[in-house]
Amino acid sequence: MTDAVQPKPVVNESSFVTLHYRIRLAESQQVIVSTFEDKPATLSIGAGQLAEGLERCLFGMQAGQRDTFTLPAGSGYGDINPDLYRPVSKALLSKYAEEGTTFEPGEFVHFPAPDGGQFAGTVVEERDDDILFDFNHPLAGKALSFEVQLIGVL
Repeated sequence: MTDAVQPKPVVNESSFVTLHYRIRLAESQQVIVSTFEDKPATLSIGAGQLAEGLERCLFGMQAGQRDTFTLPAGSGYGDINPDLYRPVSKALLSKYAEEGTTFEPGEFVHFPAPDGGQFAGTVVEERDDDILFDFNHPLAGKALSFEVQLIGVL
């Protein structure tokens, strides 16, 4: 009696995966994040742990595969949404931000929300009574390179 070879599982929309990955800006090749020098990541596909555009690159891959994907602008973290450029009053910021927090244009900052949550955004400009923030993901609208080494699939 021969043992049938079981096909390796492939990544789908409900897989658990263990992988190394590296995200770079496609144009400059600047590394944004990499797990290759550390422990691999274990993620649940479809749970929001990885951007949907990046997850789609993994579909159909099997453990042991390594590949690099180029994602056009907006495909990884979505397009820039102009509605996510929002003013926040200086009075509100002084009430909820840590004392001494500064808001410099171009800086990515986290600050408490009135409901106890967190806001995270990029400072666009300081104005008389408010500060204009860009609450888009910092990689929204960017072309990306996504390198993957898939270690395991469940």
